[in-house]
Amino acid sequence: MISAQNVLLTGGAGSIGRSLIPRLLDRNPSVLRILDNNEPGLARLKSQFDDDRCRFLAGDIRDKERLERAIEDIDIVIHTAAMKHVDVCEYNPFEAVKTNTLGLQNVVDAAIDSSVERVLFTSSDKAVSPANTMGTTKLLGEKLITAGNKHSGRSDLRLGSVRFGNVINSSQSVIPLFTEQIREGGPVTLTDERMTRFFLTYDDVFDLVQQAIERMRGGEVFVYKMPAIRIEDLAEAMIETIAPKYNYDPTDIDIKLIGRRPGETFHEEIMSDREATRVYENDSLYSILPETTEYLSYDSPKGFDEANSIVRSSENAEKLTKEEIVTLLERNGVGGDE
Repeated sequence: MISAQNVLLTGGAGSIGRSLIPRLLDRNPSVLRILDNNEPGLARLKSQFDDDRCRFLAGDIRDKERLERAIEDIDIVIHTAAMKHVDVCEYNPFEAVKTNTLGLQNVVDAAIDSSVERVLFTSSDKAVSPANTMGTTKLLGEKLITAGNKHSGRSDLRLGSVRFGNVINSSQSVIPLFTEQIREGGPVTLTDERMTRFFLTYDDVFDLVQQAIERMRGGEVFVYKMPAIRIEDLAEAMIETIAPKYNYDPTDIDIKLIGRRPGETFHEEIMSDREATRVYENDSLYSILPETTEYLSYDSPKGFDEANSIVRSSENAEKLTKEEIVTLLERNGVGGDE
């Protein structure tokens, strides 16, 4: 689906966007346009990816005219541009709405008015029963993407969403924070010892994105079947493995409880009770179909069957052991030599 296609990646200078670039190039697109409002980030990408297929576009998704130019002759849009940090969005809710909601609406409108065939929105598991501004804007984004399928008037345009949790080593993950705290000799700050989270690798994220682009019928939310981790276990595993690299005895690094941040939840859910009644699955993904109404109906993606057993929450999901966490961290270069 990506090979020989013209692809637009928004938010390409962000951690998720950066991880997608080499994986997309491996699938041999004709053109990969990378749009971001972070000029230094774009300059770094240009130095890192010296590839004739790449185009580095400075611009903001809030600017509809710029977006319309960027989307000309594009086949596939992968939309990762967003405000993603819970605490920043909570303190700046108006800005979060401008980027995560109005900016996404610009993407949908520009796609409808162009020759684009696929739009994929990267959402968050915080969109499930949202407890904060960031999650609320992501949920509304999913609704806008689903609505775009019936609003477009074009049968060849399909819009869908992917929803995922924490990504190992991404800027939204606690892992870079824990690494820096260990490097400084501690303490490692833990908001609450009961916290659990789902985690993916960057390879998992690309697999999710690629499958969603290929399989979407339009309007679905695709979710990866993710392992869960107790954050206290993660902190302990990182201390045990990383502290010696910075010449510290692991027993000298303390864990300090600091209390939950505004809008922070104990556990993460990948779908709501209501959504769980219309879920299909394959070996690695769930597909949540939009709700059927009197006027709208949706078909399940090809290769997906009605789900039999669903793990909705990181609280109830099987947790990785400390040994498995250490292996996961090492495979993904966490705490490696700089």
